[in-house]
Amino acid sequence: MKKSVSLMIGMRYTGARKSNHFISFIALVSMLGIALGTIVLITVMSVMNGFQSELQDRILGMVPHIVVGERGDGLQDWALIESEVLKHPDVVAAAPFIDVKAMFKANGNTKFGLVQGVLPEKEKNVSIIDEYFKLGSLDALHPGKYGIILGIGMARSMGVSLGDKVNLLIAEAVTVSPAGISPRTKRFTVVGIFEVKSEADSTMALIHIRDAAVLTRKGTDVSALRVTTNDVLQAQWTAYEIRNEIGADYYVSDWNYSHGSLFKAIKMEKTMMGVLLTFIVAVAAFNIISTLVMVVTDKQADIAILRTLGASPSTIMKIFMVQGSLNGIIGTILGVAGGVALAINLPQVVSFIERTFNVRVIPGDVYFIGFLPSELHWDDVYLIAGIALSLTVLATIYPAWKASRTKPAEALRYE
Repeated sequence: MKKSVSLMIGMRYTGARKSNHFISFIALVSMLGIALGTIVLITVMSVMNGFQSELQDRILGMVPHIVVGERGDGLQDWALIESEVLKHPDVVAAAPFIDVKAMFKANGNTKFGLVQGVLPEKEKNVSIIDEYFKLGSLDALHPGKYGIILGIGMARSMGVSLGDKVNLLIAEAVTVSPAGISPRTKRFTVVGIFEVKSEADSTMALIHIRDAAVLTRKGTDVSALRVTTNDVLQAQWTAYEIRNEIGADYYVSDWNYSHGSLFKAIKMEKTMMGVLLTFIVAVAAFNIISTLVMVVTDKQADIAILRTLGASPSTIMKIFMVQGSLNGIIGTILGVAGGVALAINLPQVVSFIERTFNVRVIPGDVYFIGFLPSELHWDDVYLIAGIALSLTVLATIYPAWKASRTKPAEALRYE
């Protein structure tokens, strides 16, 4: 197979030992700059993916993917609606709940939050809470025993632990007595404490659904039905289909109404971070421009000789585009290899740094997780590699074009 002259000479220029060591140094710097920029981009995107995944698992693991309720006060015959909802192929599980705002009092401390009555055996299928208990479990909730499960933030603020008593004051349910109307009050025993590292730790408490029905006097009614889907990111479309199936007498909402803005902000932040960090690769690409300009100046005699031997301006241009592009390709390959390796092993690397220097990169008591998450998406890797290669090729066009405009007679005048 006949080898391209431009490719052969361009590769020869790239691999040959240059007489000008400064040019060699600038070429090496540009190559390492592209590699470093690619490593940083892949690593940062992987960390952003990791944080997004952790937020999605922890926040949306506690928030209903879809809520199905009846227009009016309460949901009657929830078992019938549950059977209809479960027929949808994207629905994994469903569970009834009763939620009510309450005030918690213990040891002279007061806390406001949300009390949710649940069926323990069904709640395990629609929530991640069973995986994050510090003390106790969902199975400790028994009807008529008036046990309560608290988030660790709420438990600490009131100074209670397993077995302690907590008074619940429910303003929505009132007691009428000769003394007047007062909020309904009931004493509960703490039977569990959970920590999911989200806002639920400080705002939510769980009781048995039958105890909640007694407090709110709902009887067999529930507030709504909580639904979990196969793909939380497609919950909006699943909710739309469920709404069409069960009719207009019921309302169907999804997590986008309550937490959609948070995840839109995270997505926008990831995009902006990627755009800003792309400038690192762009700066390295500018180094390729300066390198090629100096190479073209240094190779004026060679260009003139090639032109006198019959090389066309396009051939000269391709030679220097090949030389500059090879530097970018090598830098991109090194960057992708280093970035993928670092992204995959980032938690272990951070853990090693913390042990070696006795520092905490991600303090667990400040952030919702105590480690640096990393989740490599190959789509991001392909996009970053494509951007790096594109910038590299674009950076070679002007110097290569200037080389193709070299006039042999002027270049050889002083040789």
